Amino acid sequence: MTILQDTLIISVSQIVFFAGGWVFFMKQLFKDYEVHHRLVQLIFSITFALSCTMFELIIFEILGILEASSRLLHWKIGLYAMLFTLIFLLPFYIGYFILSNIRFVKQNVLKLLSVAAWLFFMYLFWKIGDPFPILSPKYGIFSIEQGISRVGVIGVTLMALLSGFGAVNYPYTSMTYFMRPVTPSDTQCLEKKVLQTVDMIIMKKKRIALAEREKLLQPGSGSQGSVIWNMLKSVTTSQYGSSENVSQLKQEVAALEELSRQLFLEAVDMHTMQERIEWSKTLKGKYFNFLGYFFSLYCIWKIFISTVNIVFDRVGKVDPVTRGIEIAVNYMGINFDVKFWSQHISFILVGVIVVTSIRGLLITLTKFFYAISSTKSSNIIVLALAQIMGMYFVSSVLLMRMNMPPEYRSIITQVLGELQFNFYHRWFDVIFLVSALSSIGFLYLAHKQVPERDPF
Repeated sequence: MTILQDTLIISVSQIVFFAGGWVFFMKQLFKDYEVHHRLVQLIFSITFALSCTMFELIIFEILGILEASSRLLHWKIGLYAMLFTLIFLLPFYIGYFILSNIRFVKQNVLKLLSVAAWLFFMYLFWKIGDPFPILSPKYGIFSIEQGISRVGVIGVTLMALLSGFGAVNYPYTSMTYFMRPVTPSDTQCLEKKVLQTVDMIIMKKKRIALAEREKLLQPGSGSQGSVIWNMLKSVTTSQYGSSENVSQLKQEVAALEELSRQLFLEAVDMHTMQERIEWSKTLKGKYFNFLGYFFSLYCIWKIFISTVNIVFDRVGKVDPVTRGIEIAVNYMGINFDVKFWSQHISFILVGVIVVTSIRGLLITLTKFFYAISSTKSSNIIVLALAQIMGMYFVSSVLLMRMNMPPEYRSIITQVLGELQFNFYHRWFDVIFLVSALSSIGFLYLAHKQVPERDPF
């Protein structure tokens, strides 16, 4: 009876998570598109539900909700379902939709080619594990460990790339220190330049049209054509002085159109920067500005500690909660119930990590989708984002193990198997360091280039 109750709790929560993924798909990703492919929407929502269920089971493990045997059972069911989705379902349909957009691929061979594309993916997916010391050799081909170990490499790489970029980009976009000073008069002056450039383009295009009409209305045998020609020639000469060089005018128009595009983009940047400056003066803007300083310190600390871990081949053995309790007890002389506070602080820490991970990834996926999607490619991109999301969350569970006290790590270790957990933490540090330093260099160059792009 207890197992049935536990299964009911998990099932209801999965329905809620599935509905959340469905609403996010409709209201965020596809709100500007009329065509909704139900299969794509279904797969995306299933992946989102399975991802959230893994985080839910971690929280249940900390709080002691459900029977231990039920949690273990649902862990295995959830991981097998997630691996089936990530390794079989999503790659097959990504290949199917890519091939279906190719004109010369006929429908009668589409499924066969999709299977061939999936087999090619499986070959690459399997070979990706060869260079890395990720698994004990005793596990079989179809074990959870074989799938999780390879998904973990890809997912941890994605996590580290996003984390490194986010740790640098967030302070850059939220702190007033990096905002370019822009006044309303600057924006108005630039808008006038845009209008002046457009007027010059229109004037030169009129001159081109008149010059081309001259050629069409050259005097022929009829007297009427001669009269029209003389009238047009006199008007053109009175306005512009002499016959026009059409090729030169076209070159000038092309140059002015390019200048107008640059001025327009600069005007958009100025409006955006002006809005950011006004927003930074609000209470919410000041709060995010403070968070920017905090994350700047975090980024510096994370880069330093990642460098130390790489140089000295070091992996933390103690989770932050246990380390904090040890400092409080040994150095500050505070007496409190270690087990009680360890459970509650772990719950809060994991909850914060879960919420920020889900929110941050969904925001990133939405921006990425709007940046590159189109009517034909939107289904492919959504499936690719679902693949990234699933791998990201599986890797989050793998790395989150280090943020939990030893008594709560056991079931994750038991479910995931004897993976080389230390390798994933070192790999995360390496990719994070490369991503953060590259982001710093890129944003530094972009920030320095802003004054040079100023059209004044």
